Amino acid sequence: MKPREYCCCAIPIINAGIYFTLIEQFVLGILVGILSMSTPSIVGAVTPSFAPWLFGIVCFVAGGVQVLGFIGVAREKAILFRRYLSLHALAIVAAFSVALAWIIISASRHSTAKANCLADFFNGADSEQKTEGDTLCDIFPLVDVGVMGSLWVILAALHLYLYVVLSSYSSAQQRDHAKYDTFNESTTLQNESIALNNRNEPYDPPYQQRDIGGYSHLRKESAASLSDVLAEPVQQPSDGYSVYRQGSYPPPSQRQPSLPANAYTLDESPTPRVGQSYDSGNRTADIDRPMTSQAHPAEGSFGRKAPRLMKKDRPYDY
Repeated sequence: MKPREYCCCAIPIINAGIYFTLIEQFVLGILVGILSMSTPSIVGAVTPSFAPWLFGIVCFVAGGVQVLGFIGVAREKAILFRRYLSLHALAIVAAFSVALAWIIISASRHSTAKANCLADFFNGADSEQKTEGDTLCDIFPLVDVGVMGSLWVILAALHLYLYVVLSSYSSAQQRDHAKYDTFNESTTLQNESIALNNRNEPYDPPYQQRDIGGYSHLRKESAASLSDVLAEPVQQPSDGYSVYRQGSYPPPSQRQPSLPANAYTLDESPTPRVGQSYDSGNRTADIDRPMTSQAHPAEGSFGRKAPRLMKKDRPYDY
């Protein structure tokens, strides 16, 4: 099994795993948006009055974008899923950026959070209760900021992993669609990938426009008229290799091979030696049989075996 078919946390990069990822992000976006708008304010959060509404709207947008992901997976639309992935990344970055900004503002306004805590929970208390309230309101804002920061880190790591899963699925989906298009004949025709000189012509070019090997005996259209051709003088051979005949061919039994005018044969003679031509007068010289083996010129030097000469009665020297 290939390592890219499964990511960590055992979420397979198939439709079931992608559906699970989309459902988790959809539910989490809607849930966080509702909690941000409807729940009471946190003790340690010191943010403007519009902060819960702004964060809730961003979370609702991030959850609604997941619908495009469902459509892209269900209908196998690679382009739509790629666009969803871009919108999803923007929405997630916006949501986590707003949350991080509120956490940083709350951590920097600890004294304001403590004063709000005393005013909300210990207003009108006696001195002993105010002492206990001062201690509690000093600790609770710090704890709230720590919880919000830890939750931000955990959710950021989780959604970063889920984005890697979605990106891997999108890349695999695009590769599958590209492979499918290569086997689709209609797509190939539309892409104009047929190796033809003129793709608008469904038939081959005319025969006279072809250049097949440059043969001269092919039929070609003549530019001259019939009267001009008949008016030209008769061309007859002027060399000794051609025989001109007027009329029909003779019967096969009377035909003679066409030979050059200066062709002749020589009498039989022994094969000449090196430097002896056919025209030399010494045609009766004694010609011996060529040697079947010969000593290497380097034998006998540098301690090699001495050359062995061939004798007349021993045609082969072993």
